[in-house]
Amino acid sequence: MKLRDFLEIDYSLLFAATVLAAFGILFIYSSGVSSEGVVVSTEYFRQIIWAAGGFVLALVLAMVNYRKFYNLTLYLYLGVLALLAYTCLFGYTVNGARAWLGVGSFGIQPSEFAKITTILFLAWFLDSSRKTMNSFARFILSCLIVFIPMGLVLIQPDFGTSLVFIPILLVMGFIAGISARYILFLIAVIGLTVILLGLPLWQSYILGNTIPSLAILSNTRFITGTVLVLGLITAISVFGFLRYKKRYFYWIAYAAAVVIFSLGTSWLAQKVLKDYQIMRLIVFLDPNVDPRGAGWNIIQSITAIGSGGLWGRGYLQGTQSHYQFLPQQSTDFIFSIFSEEWGFMGGLLVFGLFLVICLRLVKIMKSAVDPFGVYIAAGLAAMYIFHFLVNVGMTMGIMPITGIPLLFMSYGGSAMLSAMIGVGLALSVFMRRHQHS
Repeated sequence: MKLRDFLEIDYSLLFAATVLAAFGILFIYSSGVSSEGVVVSTEYFRQIIWAAGGFVLALVLAMVNYRKFYNLTLYLYLGVLALLAYTCLFGYTVNGARAWLGVGSFGIQPSEFAKITTILFLAWFLDSSRKTMNSFARFILSCLIVFIPMGLVLIQPDFGTSLVFIPILLVMGFIAGISARYILFLIAVIGLTVILLGLPLWQSYILGNTIPSLAILSNTRFITGTVLVLGLITAISVFGFLRYKKRYFYWIAYAAAVVIFSLGTSWLAQKVLKDYQIMRLIVFLDPNVDPRGAGWNIIQSITAIGSGGLWGRGYLQGTQSHYQFLPQQSTDFIFSIFSEEWGFMGGLLVFGLFLVICLRLVKIMKSAVDPFGVYIAAGLAAMYIFHFLVNVGMTMGIMPITGIPLLFMSYGGSAMLSAMIGVGLALSVFMRRHQHS
């Protein structure tokens, strides 16, 4: 390693990730202190090891030319897919999801690494198909690349982690020049699916009254009939567009397809989602529906954040964590503990550090000399931003509880290592911004 290599490192990105990891260690330690001041957990010690290992791994990857992974992406992708499939069959269960492989207390979560390998393989595909495929074909195959690992993660079931693949697909597809109408199609389907899934739950559990127009959204016969009618309309519209070349036929088919996919997906979600996952959606709409059950986490998290005030109660002075009011407080709700002890200003500091990571990745996208590097940085940006927005949002009660960790800060070796691998790849792209081969 030469001195000039060190000078080329993006120290702002590395610094932000390292400080966040240090904050995570501090507050994982805090989460393991009881109300009597006794340390009852050694999670912080393991997190130190994972953070240190991740830091070294990031530096090693930074020294490796990211282009060397170009012809290996398929093998990395297929290898992690095989691990995901094996996990679905033989993995062990933690918090309701068969998502882990390992022996004894040592384990890995392949789904965390699947995000990285999917980004790499999708970046390779989007680069290699730029001049050989039209936008529609690239969109369909990109969806296939992303939905396969996403589906395997859903089978575990790990609904939260599976959601991360969607913004990766959307952002990378957009940056790669896939037509905006295909990106918007996917966004519209996701948005309408959430509405169609949420309205019946709101009616049943919160409103308490039956509204006929909403009740039919859970009726299998209605959904089947509607899909068949809209399918016929779509077929006629496609024929009309191909025969008469009128644009309104295209948009009729487009709108009908959005509704078809949304109805089908929302119906499937009602059948597939577990009871606890449905309750997470319900208590997101109104935590007081089950304040001592499913709504407990959100209520206690909001209480912890609010009690921190402007400057916080002080390090190791929090009550919500030390009295064990917050389940999963070292993982899903690490930001709640952080905000209680360091307050609004501490929360702003975390926001600022993630903003630095985001801005540096945008800078890396702009400075990369080849599309492969651009797409890698875009996928990593989508992953980090989505994790941050959803995790912090759920601790504040403005997002449903999904079990997504706050990268760099939440307890967990797989999440820490995959996040640091992403940093290493981004550093590698940045360091070679002046090298064209």
